[in-house]
Amino acid sequence: MSPELVRYDLTEPSEIGGRVAVVTVNDPDRRNAVTDAMSAQLRAAVERAESDQAVHALVVTGACTAFCAGADLSALGAAAEDGLLRIYDGFMAIAGCALPTIAAVNGAAVGAGLNLALAADVRIAGPRALFDARFQKLGIHPGGGATWMLQRAVGPQAARAALLFGMRFDADAAVAHGLALRTADDALADALQLAGGPAAAPREVVLATKASMRATCQPGAAEADLHDAAMRIELGPQARSIQSPEFQDRLRSATRR
Repeated sequence: MSPELVRYDLTEPSEIGGRVAVVTVNDPDRRNAVTDAMSAQLRAAVERAESDQAVHALVVTGACTAFCAGADLSALGAAAEDGLLRIYDGFMAIAGCALPTIAAVNGAAVGAGLNLALAADVRIAGPRALFDARFQKLGIHPGGGATWMLQRAVGPQAARAALLFGMRFDADAAVAHGLALRTADDALADALQLAGGPAAAPREVVLATKASMRATCQPGAAEADLHDAAMRIELGPQARSIQSPEFQDRLRSATRR
């Protein structure tokens, strides 16, 4: 049996007016780094929540002190395009989720972990939250639609500062730039409180409202199509950068630590 790399929990109806699915990436020894197995379990958790008629919202968070440290370097170092798509699949499931989604960012969200946070509709930043693209520092091209998601969240200038110049966002900076809605001492508790809105509303209204907002965000282009197009644009350059000697040297240095 596969280890539980993603936990799935439900709040009780009496707590906030309805059940909310809490999805926790759960590999604290590796700071919740994404592997193929974790990504597959994350998609399964999203599909479970969508299929449960009692669930009106989904919260994603990380176990212990990290949110998600990005893609597992050993998996990333061996990944070609098909492997990258498997790594992306979990946060793409969050991005495509029909339910309202909140990322309770309790610690560092790095690389693919930043993508996981960006894939949610709303982000709540805990005191230790850190949003760090880090692709360029690793010597690889951004992937998973990061260029589109980050520009959508913070605008072109701050996104370029992050992806080209290595700018990182702590909790306060994330709020200032629109990357997070607000800070909270307990990001998960605050996210659950926020999820009480859709939890107490008719599910069909909640789903229809999110669908309409996706359709009207940029009329004539579906949000999911824009994200998929960005992911496909980035896929080839990222795969080639992973095979470059520069990245392989950095990977060897990182794994020796």
